[in-house]
Amino acid sequence: MNMDEIGYFYSIKIFMTTHIHATAIVDPKAQLGEGVSVGAYSIIGPDVVIGNGTEIGSHTVVEGHTTIGVGNHIGHHILLGGVPQDKKYAGEPTRLVIGDRNTLREFCSFHLGTTQDEGVTSIGNDNWIMGYVHLAHDCRVGNHTILASNAQFAGHVQIQDWAIVGGMSGVHQFVKIGAHAMVGGGSILLKDVAPYVMIGGSPSAAFGINSEGLKRRGYTAEQIAAIKRAYKIVFRQDLTIDQAIEAIEAAAQADEPNASAMRVMSEFLRTAERGITR
Repeated sequence: MNMDEIGYFYSIKIFMTTHIHATAIVDPKAQLGEGVSVGAYSIIGPDVVIGNGTEIGSHTVVEGHTTIGVGNHIGHHILLGGVPQDKKYAGEPTRLVIGDRNTLREFCSFHLGTTQDEGVTSIGNDNWIMGYVHLAHDCRVGNHTILASNAQFAGHVQIQDWAIVGGMSGVHQFVKIGAHAMVGGGSILLKDVAPYVMIGGSPSAAFGINSEGLKRRGYTAEQIAAIKRAYKIVFRQDLTIDQAIEAIEAAAQADEPNASAMRVMSEFLRTAERGITR
């Protein structure tokens, strides 16, 4: 065996070894995958499942019925699976589910779901969640999102794929933030945020689409132009939501190659129960 082969052998062995700091407390009923590490003074409860290669920092508590996927980086002083701050919660075995390859920075807190909704708070894959972010009960986060420091999300909030929420933002319960939307720092969101749209301020208002983000994600110039047309229909023509949906559908039928990108907007509008930020 040459030196490269020896190095590979030991790297695999190290990855497959679970590392629990001597001061950490891991309940014997907890299920830890291969290569999981648990930092100093952290506590892992009995109903917790942690996937291969996930790292838990120091002074972090993972409790409740919490399932964490593979390859996550979970920082220091974090609470996962905490009891919901909902007076109607009566100890039901609700869940927190976290996907794969997420980064969670210091002092985040994510709570369990409640039976008032689907009983689960969920985070998808490949999300970058910065320090002090709070996700209340029943929030649902998609994939590839960025939630900046101190963003606060009340119960039942939905954050779709590739959305970005700036630091110090506050999001009212039941608000939905559409795919590829970008929320400026310090924003207060009381209504839904349509896909692709940039929002900012308090009270919040729309000021264009996230063109640069769409370019980075491979959208063509033609697709972006079609999305801009949909944006103008919704935000510049003083139409009702129903009228805007009809107008977007007509525009999509006239531009079939880019229709699917436009219909992301109209389909979101169909489910916007709180109205949209304009």
